[in-house]
Amino acid sequence: MADQKRIVITGMGAVTPIGIGVETYWNSLISGVCGIGPLNRLDTADLPVKIGGEIRDFDPAEYIPKAQAAKMARFTQFAFIAAAEAMKDSGLEVEPYRTGITMGTSMNGVAEICQTQEEYTRTGKKVSPRFVPKVLGNMAACQIAMEYDIQGPSFTLNTACASGIDAISLAVMLLRSGAADAMLAVGGESIACAPVISSLATANALSRQNDDPEHACCPFDVKRNGFVIGEGGGALVLETEEHALARGAKIYAEVLGCANNNDAFHITSPRPGGEGGANCMRLALADAGISPEQVGYINAHGTSTPVGDQRECDAIRTVFGDHAANLPVSSTKSATGHLMGAGGVTETIACVLSIRDGILPPTLNVTEPDPACGLDCVPLAARKKEYDIAMSNAFGFGGQNASILVGRYK
Repeated sequence: MADQKRIVITGMGAVTPIGIGVETYWNSLISGVCGIGPLNRLDTADLPVKIGGEIRDFDPAEYIPKAQAAKMARFTQFAFIAAAEAMKDSGLEVEPYRTGITMGTSMNGVAEICQTQEEYTRTGKKVSPRFVPKVLGNMAACQIAMEYDIQGPSFTLNTACASGIDAISLAVMLLRSGAADAMLAVGGESIACAPVISSLATANALSRQNDDPEHACCPFDVKRNGFVIGEGGGALVLETEEHALARGAKIYAEVLGCANNNDAFHITSPRPGGEGGANCMRLALADAGISPEQVGYINAHGTSTPVGDQRECDAIRTVFGDHAANLPVSSTKSATGHLMGAGGVTETIACVLSIRDGILPPTLNVTEPDPACGLDCVPLAARKKEYDIAMSNAFGFGGQNASILVGRYK
């Protein structure tokens, strides 16, 4: 709002199933590339779900010194690489005590936990002393902080699928409060392991379209039948406008407003009508001090679950009223899968670049839009549109809701 410090984005980094590096990710997104395929890093023979948005042919040694990478869980590696790109992009010279980090991750090092337990049960050998420091959620922030001598505020959030946007929102709060002049907001996730996949599949949360993985994630379509897990990392350098201008930084966009709330309803299902998500979007609009009609695009949570997609669309209609009929709402998860804690950051990046280039990223695989969703989901192909303000939503298990608004910097 007018009396708050203005917060700007000066650096971005992305590690996704459709490309490593922000511009590669973005170009793949608007070209309709899909990164969902068979899970190659996991023995899926006995699993009902065998597909995901995997980062293929990934060698951490190409980005991180080998000895350093060996001390990191896969989710930390993704976060670290994204953070490195964002820091280089921003050109920020770190003032140690005035720079902080917020990290979002949904399930920390769960894949490494499962793998270590399996090996321990099978062999009985002692577990490496690196195990615990690898799998802790805050270790991604720790590794990044050590790399850049970031000694200011440091928080790691575990708010399920809302973790990424919540990391950005907390960074904004800290900047507005004066606790820091610059913040690195990061997300990282890699959850592909048998117990997680088996649990989600048993709960009927995942698509089982193993024979046609590229079309398995189809948000807002009548044939949607569950989400597809993904993995990756994302990072933003955020600064107060005053700090960014003083050092002559390149400014991509402004964070206009953000919000977080809880459904207080069910451990996995959103409230009927999407009431919690609707309230969260209203709070973000109020924080930004703008009207619903000023929003030109929404990057939806849009996971491709039958209930979740409909309730998010219900919430959007509730908040945006008549404007909803003309408001493009797409889900980039159709291309990447669900990146969990990393998704809120990479999807915010998609919003920033959408405004920059005047291009709306598409929702892939929508061949028969569900009338119950009933919004313009930018089906199948990217579309040109010049506009100034975008919203991104992230709604997670436990009733966690997060929304963010980014706008063209003026």
